[in-house]
Amino acid sequence: MRQSTSVHQSDLPVNAVLGKYASGGAYADCYAVVLPRVVTQAEYVEAFYTTAVFKIERWLIASFLSRPSTDADARQLAQGTLRSFASWSVEHCAPDQLVLSAGRTRSWLMASASASAESGIQGTKLYFGSAVVPRRSGGRGRSAMDWQFRALLGFHRLYSRVLLGAAARKLGAGA
Repeated sequence: MRQSTSVHQSDLPVNAVLGKYASGGAYADCYAVVLPRVVTQAEYVEAFYTTAVFKIERWLIASFLSRPSTDADARQLAQGTLRSFASWSVEHCAPDQLVLSAGRTRSWLMASASASAESGIQGTKLYFGSAVVPRRSGGRGRSAMDWQFRALLGFHRLYSRVLLGAAARKLGAGA
């Protein structure tokens, strides 16, 4: 299986836990990349949260929110023995998916086995997505996204690709 080195926007898989937010009116996105080797969910989670790119986010969270985290914490999160990490709480943990929540936002990681039809070589499709639950607005009970959310959406999409790409490179180097 050739590695699809580019991160691309993807539909949520049918079994994605993040789907409940998308179907409930939240903003939800999904990005994917394929690696030419088998990667476990635990390997993926640890790699994702220990990339140099994500360590910058961890530093910002520690500095501004007083919620420090370490690579050892990321390893424990990946192993399912930690219920909170930096500013997030574990909302859902399964052998192939993890959802972290912080306020109205959700971060989702999923590792799914895949095989090349031509060669039959096993690989892994890595997914990363986010959901933002809208605020309830007005007396009519309708929900709406903040202008801040809409203003930052372009950055969020780029950053999501960068994060997933960094994790894929880190895992590819371990092949």
